[in-house]
Amino acid sequence: MKVSDFSYNLPKELIAQHPYEKRDEARLMVLDRKTKKIDNKIFKDIISYLNEGDCLVINNTKVLPARLYGEKIHTGAKVEFLLLKNLGQDMWEVLVKPGRKLLVGAKVTFGDGILEAEIIKILDMGNRIVKFKYNGIFNEILDKIGLMPLPPYIRERLEENNKYQTVYAKYDGSAAAPTAGLHFTEDLLKKIKEKGVQIANVTLHVGIGTFRPVKVENIEEHDMHREHFYIKQEDVEKINTAKENGKRIIAVGTTSCRVLESVADEHGKVKQIEGDTNIFIYPGYKFKCIDALVTNFHLPESTLIMLVSAFAEKEFVLEAYNTAIKEKYKFFSFGDAMIII
Repeated sequence: MKVSDFSYNLPKELIAQHPYEKRDEARLMVLDRKTKKIDNKIFKDIISYLNEGDCLVINNTKVLPARLYGEKIHTGAKVEFLLLKNLGQDMWEVLVKPGRKLLVGAKVTFGDGILEAEIIKILDMGNRIVKFKYNGIFNEILDKIGLMPLPPYIRERLEENNKYQTVYAKYDGSAAAPTAGLHFTEDLLKKIKEKGVQIANVTLHVGIGTFRPVKVENIEEHDMHREHFYIKQEDVEKINTAKENGKRIIAVGTTSCRVLESVADEHGKVKQIEGDTNIFIYPGYKFKCIDALVTNFHLPESTLIMLVSAFAEKEFVLEAYNTAIKEKYKFFSFGDAMIII
């Protein structure tokens, strides 16, 4: 199977640059896998496609404001950091720009001196290990001076960090938002619960690798990035109870889907677990757990559109994408959504 099999032509003006003012008023495309019917709705209409006893599974990871702009001490050279991985003891793996200015021993200051970093090690891929020095609580400093690590296709500045955060974000650790969840409001979630739908949490910390292109022509040769996840017992029970009762598991986003499919047994049951997953889902994969999927519109030739094409037939997905282009849907992180039932 070739990467080019998952290509489509997207006009640049359909790439959303700003979040919706009202999250649940984004557009919603409904794909019915059995009838091959496509409907156009508003996201708040999603409640009509959820039934009593179903289990909606959301990813409650929280995006770190992990993009930092600072200056190299002594020279004043402008420097950019992107925090990638917390190694403990105030040590982080970071992506730096420009790398040639930051050799081992170099020091950088951020936010008028409230945060300082020293380069400890240069890794093979060019990333750095740095040690931070500060007074206070690190995450509070990040909230004060850090910016959200928006995807490269978003060129506009984000005025409010919480616009790139789900309303149920809880655990710090992501370099990107689980964007299908951006459309939910607290009021909509309340109405979903009142309908008798169970809401279960998983946590998968989205890595910067989610934006990494597939560079091999044969997709089976792609080396999928690893991401950390965990699922708690109380959420395991909600998911398994729905399965036992013959109800549907509806994954919100490809991240929730990847957690569930990583841990499910052959009967679709899950268990309490913490670990890393590099599961790569593409057409031919047999789903074990999920019965429906809420997702955004993804980049051409990305692992995300491959996952969606595995859940619904590739030709049907590409038909839906072309329909979305004709109907002027907005694409990618701040764009519109679809539910595949």
